[in-house]
Amino acid sequence: MSRPLAVFDIDGTLVDSRASILQAATDAARELGLPDPEYDRVRQIVGLSLPHALAVLEPDLTPLELERFTAAFRASFGRMFDAGHEEPLYPGAMETLSRLHRDGWRLSLATGQNRRGVARNLARAGWAELFVSSHCAEDGPGKPDPAMLHAAMTAASAEPASTVMIGDTAHDISMAVAAGVMPQGVAWGFHTPQEQTAAGAAHVAKDFDDLEAALDRFAARAFA
Repeated sequence: MSRPLAVFDIDGTLVDSRASILQAATDAARELGLPDPEYDRVRQIVGLSLPHALAVLEPDLTPLELERFTAAFRASFGRMFDAGHEEPLYPGAMETLSRLHRDGWRLSLATGQNRRGVARNLARAGWAELFVSSHCAEDGPGKPDPAMLHAAMTAASAEPASTVMIGDTAHDISMAVAAGVMPQGVAWGFHTPQEQTAAGAAHVAKDFDDLEAALDRFAARAFA
């Protein structure tokens, strides 16, 4: 059996994007004259492809209004990053990625971001050499469809039994379940541990040390 494959979500798992996503949703809502969205509503849509996510957030919009809403959301992000904004990594994220890579794990990304967002993250110091592949909603069906995980396993020549999906939302967990891979949650992102467990998470890590221990256990079982 090949080396284990860990597929990571980005927003809410490796990168703390809570403030910027809420700001972009708020700016977009104001552009259309809508009330400011509450964080509890916004957090539920993170991980979905953007047009789908915003249609869930504001289901009464016409197709043209949804197009304007999506464009305004993207424009808000553009302004933030043009002004030098950089979303921080969660403490411990880089150390865990580096340790897994050093120990022989193959690493991939599966995210609801677009390809531009993926490229922005891969430009972070040390990231480009860590990941075998990266997959986003622009490549095909978004979460919770298992397409991104199938593509990640193909790129790494990995089997479901040696693959784990690490994410912070029920969308990540549902995608993992659909692909037949280990569904590993984390407690510090957008969805609660209870929401992830209800979607099928085998374990929800409370911090990166807990996540590393869970991944060590998975590798020991997968290659026993």
